[in-house]
Amino acid sequence: MPAKQFANLKEFAAIIEDLPSTDQSAEAGARARNDVLTKPAGALGRLEDLAIWYAGWRGQAAPTLENPQIVVFAGNHGVTAQGISAFPAEVTAQMVYNFEAGGAAINQLSKLFGAKMSVHAIDLDTPTADFTTTAAMSETEVVAALKTGWDSVDPSADLLVCGEMGIGNTTSAAAIASALYGGNGADWVGRGTGVDDAGLKRKADVVDRGVALHEGAGSALETLRCLGGRELAAIAGAILRARVESIPVILDGFICTAAASVLEKTAKGALDHCVAGHVSAEQAHKRLLNYLGKEPLLSLGLRLGEGSGAALAIGILKGAIACHSGMATFNEAGVSDG
Repeated sequence: MPAKQFANLKEFAAIIEDLPSTDQSAEAGARARNDVLTKPAGALGRLEDLAIWYAGWRGQAAPTLENPQIVVFAGNHGVTAQGISAFPAEVTAQMVYNFEAGGAAINQLSKLFGAKMSVHAIDLDTPTADFTTTAAMSETEVVAALKTGWDSVDPSADLLVCGEMGIGNTTSAAAIASALYGGNGADWVGRGTGVDDAGLKRKADVVDRGVALHEGAGSALETLRCLGGRELAAIAGAILRARVESIPVILDGFICTAAASVLEKTAKGALDHCVAGHVSAEQAHKRLLNYLGKEPLLSLGLRLGEGSGAALAIGILKGAIACHSGMATFNEAGVSDG
């Protein structure tokens, strides 16, 4: 069956409001299997919950994970004119070349875990507008970015990780988080590319001014349009497409999580098919995960982006599924279960 399509934000919102749920029969079967595996009850901790969660979304009581997909989106931000990054906007395109040449961290992790990786540079020569003076994107622009993410998802994938690259996008993510969950700029901004104290103060001020200007935006999707970037919108589009296709998602860092939060704010439960891969060194990431009710799988002090933390967590999820689906039951192994 062809995937749903959308031509505007209203139609995109309608998809969010009508999402498939986990396969309860498969989830029940996975729980029943977990209860008779050759281990003490609960001995594998969160790995057991992960395997059952994954089984429900894949519709199989004993699933496999063989075709993970990693998609990296890149965009440029007009708000960088406010001096909120330690690097110039040109670095975005330079890093895209590095991704395409296989030289970035995410390329190595993709190969390590057998993931198919693609890179989507979205109108890098046309940065979004400076959101302290006007909306970052028109509806046409944000819908086009959402579609880029939507169309990037391989329906045959059995796991999705979204990464990003975009000088200035931690400021955009902080502005979205502030607009959706309250608090001021200082509560949400972090060092990003490594700004100094003066740069951090500028970022907080930029966030406050942007949020104040667009305070009447209304919906979470309008907040994304006014304060976001093309790569953030693409992430939201990809994560929603994954839900429509019942593909589980591992969320990456602060920027990815901020983009995803737009979906959850639009309809509670829209991120039930997602787990948090890690908590990053961006000081507000943990706070945002708490709002979403997501407990990270890893805490390694990462702040690279690219999807790197989520990609590392593929190994955790693969381990959970391998144990769940590959272990013998007590009956199969001829072991007494007490």
